Amino acid sequence: MLTEEIEQLEYDLLLDTLSKRYGYDFSNYAKSSLKRQIKLFLEETGIPKISAIIPEIVYDESFAKLLVQNFSIPVTEMFRDPEIYLIFRNHIIPRLKKLPFIKIWHAGCATGEEVYSLAIILQEEGIYDKCQIYATDVNEEVLNKANEGIYEISTIKRSTANYNNSGGKYSFSKYYHSSYNSAIIDSSLKKNLTFARHNLVTDATFGEMNLILCRNVMIYFDKLLQDRVYGLFDDSLAYGGFLCLGSKENIQFSPLVDNYDEVIINSRIYEKILK
Repeated sequence: MLTEEIEQLEYDLLLDTLSKRYGYDFSNYAKSSLKRQIKLFLEETGIPKISAIIPEIVYDESFAKLLVQNFSIPVTEMFRDPEIYLIFRNHIIPRLKKLPFIKIWHAGCATGEEVYSLAIILQEEGIYDKCQIYATDVNEEVLNKANEGIYEISTIKRSTANYNNSGGKYSFSKYYHSSYNSAIIDSSLKKNLTFARHNLVTDATFGEMNLILCRNVMIYFDKLLQDRVYGLFDDSLAYGGFLCLGSKENIQFSPLVDNYDEVIINSRIYEKILK
């Protein structure tokens, strides 16, 4: 029991240090997930215990950033959950086509695969030229990778299958070119796309959007932080706009649930309505 109490004290001191020294606030992240990531970080670095990390992050900002990057879990792929992209093609894009200009925020974009997936659909449906996509993440390392748009060629088989299942209209090879062991995203998909650092925990609204995507990010937040982020999205979304969440996320228990209608049952895509 004493060991557990000491580990909890170390854990609290670590989060308090990150907050006071660098402004990283992880106090409302799901504790089980965060503790698991810290344990993995200790194993990877060979550091024996949490308390030994604290002096390092106090005096070494690069080390602190390395630790924080491990808290961000970039699990993603091209056209992840292809049935969601099929719903976009058939039900969301026909509505967006009526707008003169379309602003999109992809929050928690990780390494960018899903951002480029959406860009492909917008291009195929003939509205990419009137779209502006803002793709954000708290993790600068994954943002750099997303901005490069270079991925392992070994992922292409899975990406191609996902693309086809999402209602893809052409050969997926149209959207990348190969170089050695890499697949490089076609530059045409980047022209209306901006990657930027944004912290959902501490930063403000991101302008008035017509579509916000934040998929499989809030499962790592506790209820208090989830409600805060839902408020952020609500403030950032125009009436008639759409909010797309991950398959394990649901706005049903948010205080803002009455502001939204689900487009298709269990799709986790919601339309903001005028009450």
